[in-house]
Amino acid sequence: MTDRLTWLGHATVLVELSGARLLTDPLLRSRVAHLRRHAARPALPARLDGILISHAHRDHLDLPSLRRLDPQAPIVAPAGASRVLRRSGRDVREIAEGDVLELAGVRVTAVRADHDGRRSPFAPRAAAVGYVVAAARGVYFAGDTESFDGMAGLGASLDAALLPIWGWGPRLGSGHMDPDQAARALSVLRPKLAVPIHWGTYLPLGLGRRHAPLLRDPARAFAAKAAEVAPQVRVAILHPGDAVELGDGPERSIAS
Repeated sequence: MTDRLTWLGHATVLVELSGARLLTDPLLRSRVAHLRRHAARPALPARLDGILISHAHRDHLDLPSLRRLDPQAPIVAPAGASRVLRRSGRDVREIAEGDVLELAGVRVTAVRADHDGRRSPFAPRAAAVGYVVAAARGVYFAGDTESFDGMAGLGASLDAALLPIWGWGPRLGSGHMDPDQAARALSVLRPKLAVPIHWGTYLPLGLGRRHAPLLRDPARAFAAKAAEVAPQVRVAILHPGDAVELGDGPERSIAS
């Protein structure tokens, strides 16, 4: 069994640990509302042992994308997102910060995320979470979050951290990390490997060629800052569909 991370774009990562296959925040369409996908659409994963939803925003909880995935895979989500998912007809397991459950032999722990997880601006306030997935190795999926003091407690034995470094437009609102903040988070998380996510995939319709750097510059800035403030952490910049293997020796990136 190979432990591997495959980035499918935005916040969607196929996490393969100890034979379990978990997918985070699936967003797989060419267009979502006013957002257009600029990265190639990856092949859909077949069998899944679980789908982890961090919060209810439409670029993290996309019902049409979920309908394209393994119907037998249970969905794990915080309370506000689980309300949206009840109409899906799937096995939905509600989780709150600090809760632990097991999927296909791996331990899934919901951890803090500083982010407003409501579905829309006028919806009731809803929770957002990150996840630590652990078996022989541990992977932290941050979802959407600002950095927070408790991050240091997550990094005792992390082999990899999946960190959001940008968004889908020219500006970031509260509840997000930019490349500098995400790199500084590495200095307290101290994983062996960091994979930047939540960048380089979608832009709003109508943004012209002059905004094309948004599809590449955040990852470059993150890698440069990480080399300065957390040089012990290896950064793997992936393209959608690319994977990186986790092993006892140096991690190996695999192009799609």
